[in-house]
Amino acid sequence: MIQNLRYIFKAAPALVRKSILLECLHSMFVAVPTGFLLLIIQELFSPNPHQQRLWSYVAIMTGLLLIQLFVSVKTFVVSNKMTYTLSTVLRVKLGQQLQKISMGAFKQRDPGDLASVVLQDVANFELIFGHTVGGLAAACFAFVIVSVFLFITDWRLALVLWLALPLVWLLTQVATWLMQRPGVKHIEARNATGARFLEYVTGIRHIKSYGMTGDRFSTLQQALDDFRRASIRTEGIPGPFMLLAAAVLEACFLVMILAGAHFFAGGSLSIPALVAFLIMGYRLYEPIKIVLVDYTLLRYMNISMGRIIEVLETPVQQGGRAWHPAGHHICFERVNFSYLPGQPVLQDVSFHIPEKTLTALVGPSGSGKTTVTSLIARFWDADSGSVKIGGADVRDMEPATVYSLISEVFQEVYLFDDTIYNNIRYGNPQATYEQVIDAADRALVMEFAWEMPDGINSRVGENGNRLSGGQKQRISIARALLKNAPIVLLDEATASLDPENEVQIQQAIQQLVKEKTVIVIAHKLSTIVRADQILVLKDGRIHESGNHAMLLENKGLYARLWDIQQRAGGWKLSQEEVPQVL
Repeated sequence: MIQNLRYIFKAAPALVRKSILLECLHSMFVAVPTGFLLLIIQELFSPNPHQQRLWSYVAIMTGLLLIQLFVSVKTFVVSNKMTYTLSTVLRVKLGQQLQKISMGAFKQRDPGDLASVVLQDVANFELIFGHTVGGLAAACFAFVIVSVFLFITDWRLALVLWLALPLVWLLTQVATWLMQRPGVKHIEARNATGARFLEYVTGIRHIKSYGMTGDRFSTLQQALDDFRRASIRTEGIPGPFMLLAAAVLEACFLVMILAGAHFFAGGSLSIPALVAFLIMGYRLYEPIKIVLVDYTLLRYMNISMGRIIEVLETPVQQGGRAWHPAGHHICFERVNFSYLPGQPVLQDVSFHIPEKTLTALVGPSGSGKTTVTSLIARFWDADSGSVKIGGADVRDMEPATVYSLISEVFQEVYLFDDTIYNNIRYGNPQATYEQVIDAADRALVMEFAWEMPDGINSRVGENGNRLSGGQKQRISIARALLKNAPIVLLDEATASLDPENEVQIQQAIQQLVKEKTVIVIAHKLSTIVRADQILVLKDGRIHESGNHAMLLENKGLYARLWDIQQRAGGWKLSQEEVPQVL
């Protein structure tokens, strides 16, 4: 936990120090009047109380109260500013880290879990840290000040009160140790609940269409039940130990009263001292009770901080020099790659793609086509071998440099919940309005944009849910046109579109790929007959390569796939197979 707290302090050291200093100052102005209260008690029990002295003590306590109110307001403002600043810094750092790490890290970890780190774990930190760290520092400071006054008054009774500390500390350690595993399980259950709820809402259309509402809701219900049980365990397991620790404090206070009565009967304790301990002795334990609650919460926050730091310390993709390669030809040299250990996806893959040519990747599902494009874009790094652009290994270039060379248009298009204009402008944030409109016009976006309520400034909804598949594809192509990168990666964008949209998207793609190095993942072989080079992949290896005519002459895998698609193209239902609707 200490290491995690040090990590926090490094994020905004000045604010953290200022907050803790103000908390201690505030606790001092809360605790110091205790000394004057003891002086008042002694004065009241003296044979000849000095009225002017009593009024001076009251005046000093009043002044301290006013200062305390001022410091309280200042402490509250600084403490909240510190907490929100730290949480902002952490979220920004997490966002920057997610941009730098390899896509492999996303494949190995549930995206919902990553989202919970950024949102819920940082919120845990924000809530607990803002109300515990400063409070802990102030409580410890107040405990020391009150203890000093009590030891000065009578060290024996003060020592009796201190006898509770070792046992309370032991019970706190047991409680926090027992809470460690339930705390982790609680966070896991929380994440699972969020994932199941998102799954339920996202898939509600399919759940309804198959009449599985009750069955699928039972999965969400189970996650909610698990979350409830985990929450009860997280609160219930340390609870008895915290209650026992509080009971120990009460017991020690009673022992102090008995000891005080004994010392008073023996004549070794004065009435003012006994009254002072009856009044102030119980107050000594107030900071400890704060620590009991806050320290346990701090341990729970430590679990969240551990998850945050785990993401922040995830290895990032390392880059070399910030320079552009000489040319844009692409070369794979004996590349091996696997997403998971022992499960190779690409094996000893080598090929060369000349600059400003069209190369198609074909092959059965799972043969490694998408992986090839991902390695070119440096979403992952090869396990061995090299991927080169313009003669330079992509691992020797900064990731941002590689990304600047590549535009992508895939079947699955992601649009942000923003306007059409801004979604296109993501391709080049420095583009002018005229350049965005020109890209939109060339990608045929304007054909449907002007029909929308706010034209090109119409919002597209989350992931473009207010648009059709063809409209989303055109925006994706406009974005790539605006970026104007020299290398274009295409995962045949027209595979799932209707004929009218397919023709329009093909026209837009023709605008995109002019004078570019193009790599296309082909599903319809009829669309790549004019490709300069066709690479046929099977089981993670280059099975054969050449142009369309050469591969047909080889009568290999490509020729078989071609024949299958040609026969499927002429397939139709017989009259007997047509269902009679009327």
